[in-house]
Amino acid sequence: MSYDIAFRHQQALDTSALTTLLGALHGLQAAIEDTRRAGKQADSDPAVILLARHLGAIANSQGESDSTLKQQCMSEISDLRRKPVLVTLAYRGVAYDQDAKKLFHGEARRALIALADALGYERSDYDIRSNAGGPAVSGEVTLHSDELYVQISCGGFSQNGEILFRRCRDRRDFSGERNNYAGIREITNPGVFAARLCRELGLSTGMPDNRLVA
Repeated sequence: MSYDIAFRHQQALDTSALTTLLGALHGLQAAIEDTRRAGKQADSDPAVILLARHLGAIANSQGESDSTLKQQCMSEISDLRRKPVLVTLAYRGVAYDQDAKKLFHGEARRALIALADALGYERSDYDIRSNAGGPAVSGEVTLHSDELYVQISCGGFSQNGEILFRRCRDRRDFSGERNNYAGIREITNPGVFAARLCRELGLSTGMPDNRLVA
């Protein structure tokens, strides 16, 4: 069975239906896939080349000048670099994106270790656990000490925030006391968030007294 059907050639000859950037991109991607199935080289396929030129023409007719668009890209990069990756991932979501999910778990683990440091914990004072869950969810990363349980999950807990925290009796206590919630941005300032945990949960801590009033 041949996959070298005529559709991509017909579409390349009449691009009147491809009026948007996304539509033209979809047409080009479909043509490239068609050439792959047909055992042809996409780089030299006339339909692919024509559809690529049509995509370029649409792109050239939209937006500002190249210099303006480059400046906008640089501004976006600067803005993203000012935002912690963990916050960006939490708001963006990582469902069905294995690479983003792996990055989220790594960043959440680092954030919880920084929180433990701010609380004055030694490494033996707490456990860090990571539960990936299924592809449709972010899973969660948890810090569990003898008196504190903090869990980060992308997507939030019942619209109350992405961080769940509560006091517990020990590291075998997985239910603990009343649940409390915080937004993901709070953990990007571990000293201030640690002070909140100590204040609201009444934790014993190695934090200096001046940090507890933050």
